[in-house]
Amino acid sequence: MKSYTIYLIRNGLTDANLEGRYIGHTDVRLSGEGERQLLEMKREYEYPEPDAVFASPLKRCVKTAQLLYPDSDAIVINDLIEYDFGEFEGLTADELSNHPVFPSWLAGEPDAEPPFGESNADFQRRVCVCFCRIVEGLMKTGTTKAAIVTHGGVIMTILAAFGIPEAPMHEWLTPNGCGYSVRVTPSIWTRGQKFEVYEELPLVPGSFSEPDIFDGFNVEDFLYD
Repeated sequence: MKSYTIYLIRNGLTDANLEGRYIGHTDVRLSGEGERQLLEMKREYEYPEPDAVFASPLKRCVKTAQLLYPDSDAIVINDLIEYDFGEFEGLTADELSNHPVFPSWLAGEPDAEPPFGESNADFQRRVCVCFCRIVEGLMKTGTTKAAIVTHGGVIMTILAAFGIPEAPMHEWLTPNGCGYSVRVTPSIWTRGQKFEVYEELPLVPGSFSEPDIFDGFNVEDFLYD
């Protein structure tokens, strides 16, 4: 049966990452170190080649896509943008420790939202709808391999919502320039909107065989009739 492979890749390192700041819609660039790291990772490891590349509109993702896939023009999708942190934007967890909303927001309560920002539920809804539209587009066009270059929060949300094995968001924390390969099987996706997470990225050269992440798992067991 025909399946669709999607490579979810987080943008490269920024100065704000090193400072531990919440950076969502602010359009920061990759740091010089971030660009060097990506190029070094590309030399030493393998990023599978997609037929199409999608990216968040922010510079750090577009540049990451250009460095990793210089022969592909990334299709920019606005809803792949990172969380809207509102008044939390640019601040660190330490700086927000006394903010009355911060504990409930950090705990992931659906209705919690930074002042003038996006609620956890709204962010999840936006990202999930966007991902479903990408999957629908791949199936309609018969595009079997695609890369999505986006932000850590977006990747964690997608994997927590649709991924098997199932795991909460914090267990899908993804380092800069890294990510996961997922396999979308139409029959499974149609029944339960689930995909298989089968590989971490980038790959050690020559290690294109699928790991045994699903030993003991049957994807059908995670679906509801």
